[in-house]
Amino acid sequence: MPADTPLLSTVLHSEADTARLARRVAPMLRPGDVILLEGPIGAGKSLFARALIQSLLTTPEDVPSPTFTLVQTYATPDFEIWHADLYRLGSPDEVIELGLIDAFDTGVCLIEWPDRLGEMTPENAVTLRLSHGDQPDDRQLTVFATDPRWQALAKEVQPHV
Repeated sequence: MPADTPLLSTVLHSEADTARLARRVAPMLRPGDVILLEGPIGAGKSLFARALIQSLLTTPEDVPSPTFTLVQTYATPDFEIWHADLYRLGSPDEVIELGLIDAFDTGVCLIEWPDRLGEMTPENAVTLRLSHGDQPDDRQLTVFATDPRWQALAKEVQPHV
């Protein structure tokens, strides 16, 4: 499927819907999965990431936005989660310094502002594009990917969003 053809497009009507979607996706993830979270400030990227991470932790902990730290990592029983906010990066070369390239193969990566990756964007990644909807709490979710693995995931998730 071409990268510009959505696998899924739906409206999330509340923060609770966004969190529910994240919790639904979380158990399907495995090492090497990269989720690219696109959208303007306030669209729900961090909310999605926080709910996904918290649902996979065995011991609850605070999951702050990595806006200033750039990367936060979390240990789960099956893999390490890397949550990155690349908004403040000046060039894709800084991605290497953060250690993200290795994490793309060994962990699960949630990347906010993935446009900063440039040519380092993994081909097997899935893009979740969140945008403001017609109502104040609505978020339009559009999912893009070329890897067949994400097509199966979209089919599994679609009836529950």
